Amino acid sequence: MTDFLYRSLLIGVGATALFDLWGLLLNRIFGFPTANWALVGRWFCHLAGGKVFHQDIAKARAVPFELAAGWMAHYIVGITFAGILLAIAPSGWAAQPTPAPPLIVGVVTVGAGWFLLQPGMGAGIAAAKRPNANQIRALNILGHVVFGFGLYGSALLIR
Repeated sequence: MTDFLYRSLLIGVGATALFDLWGLLLNRIFGFPTANWALVGRWFCHLAGGKVFHQDIAKARAVPFELAAGWMAHYIVGITFAGILLAIAPSGWAAQPTPAPPLIVGVVTVGAGWFLLQPGMGAGIAAAKRPNANQIRALNILGHVVFGFGLYGSALLIR
């Protein structure tokens, strides 16, 4: 169990950090906005209080330390997805990682954003309420593929 938690932590943090670096690269090269982790933190804090769906999370009551909460939630989710990867990957995968399982997990995890986080924050399913929904969707898929490569690369580094 300790090995599982250790690997989940390192693989999840590594993959999430690569995802964040990808976002910074897109911001610097193309001017795409970076994620607003304060609003994500606000959503997670309201979620803990039982409120899942908001018309617009930016108009919801602010909570103390929401930026820190957002960053923590972001990394905890990444670690959780790494744990799911380790739980469903073929036996021995952690000792000899292959790219298919983490890339599948990376792409499948887009669903968490599309069907829970974005509707919960008021953006609609798969950002349908945003004027640039298709761009957001494409960036979501691309970002989660990068996350999948981060899972794979991190697993390679710690094997």
